[in-house]
This record gives sequence, C-alpha cells and structure tokens, in this order.
Amino acid sequence: MNMDMGNQHPSITALQEIQKKVKDVEKKVSTFSGLNHDPEYKRLENSLLRHLFDIESIDTDGKGHVVQARKRATEETERVLKDLEQNANHPCRLEIENIFKEAQNLVAQQMTPYGGGRGISDEFEEGLQNILLRLTQVKTEGIVPLRKARYRTLTKILCVQEILESCLKKQILSLPLSTEAHPSVSKINSVMCEVNKARWSLIRLLVGVNDRETYRHISCVLSGLLADLDALDVSGHTEVRNYRKEVVEEINGLLKYLDDEEEAQMTSTYDLTQNQSIIKIEDLRKRMREIEGAVLERFHNLSDIHMGTKSELQGLIAQLDEVSAGRNPCIREARRRAVVEVQAVIMYIDLKEALEKRQCFGEPSDHTSHASVWNVLSNLSELQKEVLSFDGKRADKNYMRLEELITTQLLALDAIDSQGDDRAKAARKQAVKFANNILNYLDMKTDEWEY
Repeated sequence: MNMDMGNQHPSITALQEIQKKVKDVEKKVSTFSGLNHDPEYKRLENSLLRHLFDIESIDTDGKGHVVQARKRATEETERVLKDLEQNANHPCRLEIENIFKEAQNLVAQQMTPYGGGRGISDEFEEGLQNILLRLTQVKTEGIVPLRKARYRTLTKILCVQEILESCLKKQILSLPLSTEAHPSVSKINSVMCEVNKARWSLIRLLVGVNDRETYRHISCVLSGLLADLDALDVSGHTEVRNYRKEVVEEINGLLKYLDDEEEAQMTSTYDLTQNQSIIKIEDLRKRMREIEGAVLERFHNLSDIHMGTKSELQGLIAQLDEVSAGRNPCIREARRRAVVEVQAVIMYIDLKEALEKRQCFGEPSDHTSHASVWNVLSNLSELQKEVLSFDGKRADKNYMRLEELITTQLLALDAIDSQGDDRAKAARKQAVKFANNILNYLDMKTDEWEY
C-alpha cells in the first residue's frame, strides 16, 4: 500500500501483518497433497482459523476503509481455507486414495510384518500393474496438490514393484557361501537377513501398512549395516569380497528408494512438464503437428506433398521409441499417445495416396462389393481429415457429429455383401479396422488425459 506508514491506521498495519502470515500458509496449502485427517491438514486448518479469529478481533474504530480492509482480509483467508478443504476432499484426491487402499490390501495380504512375502504370486504382480495403470488415468485437472498426490502414490507403488522385481532377480537370500569359507561369512549372512527384514518393512511402509517403522529408522538401520560390512576384513578372498559387494549393492538399492520417497515430496518432481523425457516428447509432437498442418492444408494431390514427409514421420516414431520413460507409466503413456498421433497422420497419407492412385489410373473393373468398400474408404478419408484437425471435447456437437458419421460408415461396411469375393472380403475387413482406428483416435483426442 503506497502511503506513509506513520499516517496509516494501526488496524490496517495489523491486518497487513496477518495477511503476510496467511500468504505463508497459502504457499503450504498450494502444495499440500494429503487428506483432511492428516496431521499437516489439521495444522494448516488451525493456523488459518486462528488468523481468521485475529482478523475478526481487529478494531475498526468505525472507519470505513478499515472495515473494507478487514473484509478483504477475511475473504482472502476464507478462500485459502476453502482451497485446502476442496483439494483434500476433491473427488480425484479421494479416487487416488481409494486406489492406494487397494495397494495396501494387496501388500497386507501378501506380506507379513516380519516374515516377508509368501512367494510373490502372478495375481499380486498383475494387481500392482493394474493399480499403476488406473493411477495414470486419474485426471487432476492441473491442480497442483492433486498432481502431487498422484505422483507420490505412483512413486510409492513403482518403488514396491522395483524392489520385488530386484529381489526375484537376485534371489539374494540363497546364501552362496558356507560359514566355513571365511570367518566374515557368518557376519555377512547375518547382515543379509537384516537386509531382508528391512526390505519387507520398507515395502509395507511405502504403502502405509507398517506403523512400527519410519523411513528415518530404516535408513539408519541400513546405514549401520553398511558400516558393519565395511569393517569386515575380506582382503585376499575374492569370493567373500564379491559376496559382500552383492549385499552392499542390495543395501544401496534400498537406500535409493528411501531417497526417491523423499524426492517425491519436492515441489519440482511431480511436475512432469519439467521432465526431460516429456520435454523431448512434446518437441517431437510439435514437429508432428507442423507436418500434420501442412498435410491437411495442401494435400490435394500427390505432387503437393514432399517425398520426404512420410520418411520424416517415420523418423519421429523412431525418435519417440528412443525416449527414455524409465519406470514411469505416465511418461510411457505420453510416449505411446505421441506415437499413435504420428501413425494417424501416416495412415491418412497412405489412404489418400491409394485413393488418388485409383482415381488417376482409373477404377479397375472391380467386383461391385469391392467398389462399395472403396466408396466407404473415400468417405472415411474425409472424416479422418476432420478428426485430425478436431480440437474440441466430447460434449461438443461436432464430436457427436463425427462419431455418428464414422459409425454410419461402419454400418455401411457391415451391409456390404462380399458375395464370396475374397478381395472384397479382405478389403471390407481392412476398412472396418481403419474406421475403428479413426473412432479410437477421436476418443483418445478427447479423453482429457494428462501427465
């Protein structure tokens, strides 16, 4: 406020100090990804309620400008409180929590607190994979707390999946050396048993079914085990040294997951728009859209398209295949969708070329049913052009119109009687597949998926 502080009403100064505190709380609210029963939620809520009480306690002295300032401060604080409540109770947040509870039930059924896994079943692995897939499909509407909640939940489930896969590959519990081989083997065996316990404790902790442990305690235990292994003298014994090395690598792997869990709380990690793989995918999609625009604008005959266009599109697919998605299902899905987008443009060009060749060189004396299929394909080509340029939502009238027209073409194909002609039968089958691909692509463009 541009005014001399000495002439400012004391109540205005007090309100400004409270508003500064509310702004500090708002920063925490903007990234809070928990639920309304979490301790942090209670702390934030109590802080805002306390500030509201302090605002209401400000004496206005009947001054109109002070009354207005107090009103604005109250409204601003109530808005922050409402944001906190809405994000914690948002349907998407509750959906994330319900999916996470399914993961908790899976782990609780599969693993005992100290006995570890009772042999990881195919159903358990499939259950985790299904949970990951459903998490990627949760729409956060771009709301930061919801994006953070989804990212953190994905990170936890991915960690569990990786730990289990690593365990199954290494089979580290099959103690490879006899205690008679070297005095240190007995100690390494003992450490390895503790590592096994820590592994199962970490898995249960990641999914919130372990209330006896904390991340810090597990980290301290594992660091202590590393120190114990480092103190062993295994010089001159290659087999024992390699054995110790394997156990050290296993411990470091578990420590990495602890670091990942800590990193998941950072405000930068859940924003995949800053992820290098996503940035690469978006760059390739941008180039694809440029090519698509040129194709849709100028593609009236084959001479209008440069011979290298399809080659460049194929090159984009090759580059997308090289993008590292790691274990992140959101990045994998973003890459898959980008590939589908490029393939849709290639498919449009291929059909357009086939139709123009047929027109240029004259229509052969096809079987009547075969000619009917080509007529439908011609209609589908025009519809695909509209689908490629469509940029609306499923509620739009144009979406419903396109969906209805494509469905009409499918019905037209279904009504064509091949009359025993194999070429007509194969052509109709291919045309049906083509129409379904267009319909699926239209659905994909309007499903409001986000990473």
